[in-house]
Formats: sequence, structure tokens, C-alpha cells
Amino acid sequence: MSENTTTPSGQPLGISHRPSPCEELFTRFKAANKPAFIGYLPYGFPTPQLSLDAFRTLVENGADIVEIGLPYSDPVMDGPVIQAASQIALNAGESISNVFKAVETVANAGGVPLIMSYWNLIYHYGVERFATDFANAGGAGLITPDLIPDEAGEWIEASDRHGLDRIFLVSPDSTDERLRVVAQNARGFVYAAARMGVTGERATLNASPEKLVARTRAAGAENVCVGIGVSTAEQGHTVGQYADGVIVGSALVHTLLDDSGQAKNADEGLKALAAKAAELAEGIHNARQ
Repeated sequence: MSENTTTPSGQPLGISHRPSPCEELFTRFKAANKPAFIGYLPYGFPTPQLSLDAFRTLVENGADIVEIGLPYSDPVMDGPVIQAASQIALNAGESISNVFKAVETVANAGGVPLIMSYWNLIYHYGVERFATDFANAGGAGLITPDLIPDEAGEWIEASDRHGLDRIFLVSPDSTDERLRVVAQNARGFVYAAARMGVTGERATLNASPEKLVARTRAAGAENVCVGIGVSTAEQGHTVGQYADGVIVGSALVHTLLDDSGQAKNADEGLKALAAKAAELAEGIHNARQ
């Protein structure tokens, strides 16, 4: 994937010479013929301190890239499991200014830290301020589920100045032209939604994500990762045979919740998370063996 020299509106950019952390990881993994395991958890869940332990646990048990979710009061893309966890985090006092502790935790543990955030949170924090604080904490890139490249000029400029990856989403309904625009403006990888709708665990996955990955690559994207609905090691193994990375969220969050939707005690939750992460990592990393 070539770097852009203009924003979608045609304005010139000042490109950072900082390498893309995600692209460097995918280059290594492609040489080893294995896909990456990308794990998601919301920051602040079940408490800010315990969430740091959870992020560290993910990396220690095989997650290569960690997607740190910023809880939001109107999570239009998230299903009930992540919504419940996000609400617990908000009730515990989670704030965007503290999320950089999670970024540092993941980076220090040896993982590649991403943040997943709805754009309103970044906009109100301040785009340049966020990019500066995120880069200083060791952050790699930002996933923006509700921001399209056509409206992302300010973020594209800031991310290029600070050498941050920007991950836009595509779906099975995306047109070839939309895929091309996303591929041209993404840095790091493109997030391919396995299906339409909100996040959540699914018993089966159909053939649409494999077709979407092929279409997105044909549109110019070098790295394409699949998420939304992947919840078992078997599913991760299947998706890893054709995707550059496999993204798992709700299934990991679920390990930290009890049957009533409340947070488990710390020891029980972290033990369950470690087991699930290790199981997923084995299935995903061995997908092409």
C-alpha cells in the first residue's frame, strides 16, 4: 500500500517517516505464513486497574495486536456483551484521558496497541491533542467504526504527522469504489466486517468475509483483517486461512462477565480470559500449517 500525499479533499500532507507498527508486524507474519491474532477489550472494564491486568493477560497469552476500546454512551456498532462491559467501565469512572495508561501497558508487554473509538470522543478531546498523547504513549493506530475517509481529513493529517495507523471499516455491502477509497486512505490494515450488524458471538460464519477480503485486496489493500462474529478457535482458524489478521472481541469480553452480566471477581475473570486468549491464539496462528 502506497502512502497518500493528499487528503480525500486533495490537500497536501506532511507525511511522518515513522514506520507503521501494524504493517511491520504483518510483514513479519506473512514471512512466517501465519495470521495475527487481534484481541479487543474495553478500557476501564471491570475497573481501570483490572483492565490493565486484562490487557497484559491478552498479550501474555498470544494476542499480537490489542484493540483497546473507549467506552461510549451510544455504542451503535456494539452488541449486548460489549455494551454491558462498556457501561460497567463508564460507571467505574473510565475517561479518555486515562486510556493512554492502557496503551503503555500493551506496548510494554510487547503487543501492538490500537484504540477503537467512536469519532465523537476523539473530536471532543481534540484531534491533534489525541494524536500527540496517543503517539507519546506508544500507540500504533486508531480504529474508527463511524468515520469514513471522505470525512476524515483532519484525522488523516494528524495521523500522518504522528505516524499513526488509521483503520477504516468495510462491509459485505461496500461497493468496489468504496473499497478503493478505504484502501487508498487506510494505513496499517483495513478492518473487514464479517457481516452486517453489531458485534457479538456467532455459532457460524458464512462465506461473505472471505469474498470481502478478496475484494478489498483487489481494491488495493495490502493487509485485511476480519472481525465481528469470530468467537471460537475453530472460526479463527478458518478465517486465518485467508485473512491477514483475525479480530476477536465479544468472546473475550464474555470471559470477564458472569451469567447475570456483571463482572466476575478478578482472579476468576483473568484466568478465564487467559485460557480463551491462548485457545484463540493457537487456532489462529496455526491456521495455515
